[in-house]
Amino acid sequence: MILEEAKRVIRVEAEALLNLESSIDQAFEQAVQMILNTQGRVVVTGMGKSGLIGQKIASTMASTGTPAFFLHPAEGIHGDLGMIMKGDVVIAISNSGETDEVVRILPIIKRLGASLIAMAGNPNSTLAKSGDIFLDISVKEEACPLGLAPTASTTVTLAMGDAIAVALLVSRGFRAEDFAMFHPGGALGRRLLLKVEDIMHSGEGLPLVAADTLMREALFTITSKGLGITGVTSADGALIGVITDGDLRRALSKGLDIINLPASDLMKAGPKRIRRDELAARALQQMEQYSITSLFVFADDEDTKPVGIVHLHDLLKAGIA
Repeated sequence: MILEEAKRVIRVEAEALLNLESSIDQAFEQAVQMILNTQGRVVVTGMGKSGLIGQKIASTMASTGTPAFFLHPAEGIHGDLGMIMKGDVVIAISNSGETDEVVRILPIIKRLGASLIAMAGNPNSTLAKSGDIFLDISVKEEACPLGLAPTASTTVTLAMGDAIAVALLVSRGFRAEDFAMFHPGGALGRRLLLKVEDIMHSGEGLPLVAADTLMREALFTITSKGLGITGVTSADGALIGVITDGDLRRALSKGLDIINLPASDLMKAGPKRIRRDELAARALQQMEQYSITSLFVFADDEDTKPVGIVHLHDLLKAGIA
């Protein structure tokens, strides 16, 4: 019984979304173009469940390059309508199109010189007829068996808002980097903004030994730098190989007397590398791809002398991994 009811709700809402897709017409394109052309902000308003959906729509727009905020219509009639400026675009949401608090602010919106996009489920409603553009969010039925609780209608409204936000995003050429600019505090922001040079070890923290360095000294470098690795360089400072603590364990397990060997005898040639201006997330991808825990960092693709090193632990501390 419970599972059947859950599936019925999902089926009703899915059908409502498919019907919405088929009803998208020129009015939608005109609404998006109106927002693209405005020099003002997008003001989203709605009461009750429509208001909650409106808050999400405004938030999505704001985070994807369209300046937007939510205005509570009840607060609006008590002074907050002063937030609306000439040139703004107001998106008013009401399934019935007759919500009192929304209807009461419609004349003021026009008087303030703002454009109005009406999102309603009734094309003959006061809201629908007042809009410069009408977007139909009607549904055949609510998922609520009593037909009372907004369910399918709020799902459709949310989808319509997402469709507008994404259409605006694409039209503006909004990039992942732009998105990260508005999310600097989250994990996504860190992945999209943090670069290798921001977290790499450099200068005295860079573990390097010359090719002819005896392993007794190379062991000290591996241990003292705390990264479990050292790079091996040629006479001119070019990186030609690496030695990891794993390489040492494997050599010892074979019974090799490594202490008096030169570093060049134990190194692995052709170490993996990354540029300093690459995203830290790209460093993590390379480490996962090659099953390694460190990458030497270079100023550019042609450079042979490393300027730093980045370790998996650095990525973990930065919240990238």
